[in-house]
Amino acid sequence: MNIVIAAVSASVQLSGVSRHAANVARCLLTRSDVTAVHLLVAQRQYESFCEAISRLDARLHIHSISIGSGTLARNVWHYTDLPAIAAQLEADVVHLSYPMPLRAGAFHCPTIVTLHDLYPYDIPENFGFPKVLFNRLVLWQCLRAADAIACVSDSTLRQLGNKAAGPLFEKAVRIYNSVEPSTSLCGQNPLPQWKRSPFFLCVAQHRRNKNLLLTLQSFRRLLSEKKIHPATLLVIVGIDGPETPQIHRFISTAGLSESVVLLSGIREAEMLWCYRNCELLLAPSLVEGFGLPVAEALLAGCRVVCSDIPAFRELGGNEGCHYVPLTSSTEEALAEAICTVLSQPRPTPPSLPQLSAPVIAAEYMRLYRQVLLQQTSSSRRLHTTRRTAIQKGHPS
Repeated sequence: MNIVIAAVSASVQLSGVSRHAANVARCLLTRSDVTAVHLLVAQRQYESFCEAISRLDARLHIHSISIGSGTLARNVWHYTDLPAIAAQLEADVVHLSYPMPLRAGAFHCPTIVTLHDLYPYDIPENFGFPKVLFNRLVLWQCLRAADAIACVSDSTLRQLGNKAAGPLFEKAVRIYNSVEPSTSLCGQNPLPQWKRSPFFLCVAQHRRNKNLLLTLQSFRRLLSEKKIHPATLLVIVGIDGPETPQIHRFISTAGLSESVVLLSGIREAEMLWCYRNCELLLAPSLVEGFGLPVAEALLAGCRVVCSDIPAFRELGGNEGCHYVPLTSSTEEALAEAICTVLSQPRPTPPSLPQLSAPVIAAEYMRLYRQVLLQQTSSSRRLHTTRRTAIQKGHPS
C-alpha cells in the first residue's frame, strides 16, 4: 500500500502533532505490506522530521514543500495542491495528520484525518477571538469531508461523540499515538550548565490548556517554603505560544530567572536524557487529547504528577501517575502532590503494549483497508446505477 501523510505546519520545531506524523510514518514502515510512505512537510520542517524518524528505508520519502508559514497559505495548499500531489504520487490513501480544509471530491483515493482534540471548543483561549471561530469551521469541514477519522484516545472519541452524532461519529475510530520505550542506553544533556542539581520537567507548548502558570506558582511556593533543595530547577520544554509573554513576566517578577530553564526544539536523545534524569514530570493540563509527554515519561520510568483528566487516566491507569483533581488544582495542592511523589521511589517502567508500533501500524492498516473497500463498493454501486440508467435510456 502506498500511503501519503500530510504534515505541513507552521513551526520549524516539532510539536506534538508533528511528532504524531513522524511516529505514524515510522510505525507504518514496520509493515511488509506498505510499499511506500510519502511524508509531506514544509521546507522549514524537513531536517527536524528526518532526525525524528531517523530510519533508513527505501520506502520512506520525505518531501519538502515550499510554502509560507501563514495560516492562509497552509489552508490553501491543503485545499488546492494536496489532491494533485496525491494523484502524482499515486497514493492509495491520504492521511492528514491534523484537521485542515479538505476538498474530498478532488481526491482519487480515500482520505483519513487524525483528530487529536477538540480544543476550539474545550479551550477557546488557545486561539483567541475571532480566530477560534475559523478553527471550528475548519475542524467540522474537514471531519465531514474525510472518509474516516482516527481519534488519538477514547477521551477524544467520546468528546467527538458528544459534539457530533450520526454518520460523522460512525466513521470515527480510536487509534492511539505510537509511543515506545527507547532502546538507547544513554541520552544527550541539553543543559550545558547543569551541575547535577535536581530538576523537575514539564513538556508543554506555551498554551492555556497546559496550565504552565500554575506549574510556576507551585514551584515558587516549594522554593519559598524550603520544601525542595534551593538549587532545584524547573525545566520547561515546549515551543512558544499565546502564553509565552505571561510566562516570561511571571519568571521575572517572581525572581525565578536562575531557577527556570525554557527549552524548545530539543532532539530525541536530549528529551530522553531529561526523562531519565528529572526528579519527576509535571503535567497539570486543563484538557488534553492524548498526553504524549506522560506516555513517554511512564515508559522512561519517571515519577509523574498530573491533573486528573480522562486522557491521562487512559495512559497511567489507577497507579501509574499521581493525579491532582482539577477541582483542587491550586498551587498548594500541586505543591503537596509534588512533595508526596518525591518521597516515593522511582517506578518500574510499564510496558504499554497498546502504544507499540506493531499494534498501531496494524490498526491503521485495518482502517486504510476498510476505507479502500468502502470506496470500491461505492464505485461499483455508482457504475451499476449508471449502466442501468443507460440501458433504460436515462443516462445519469
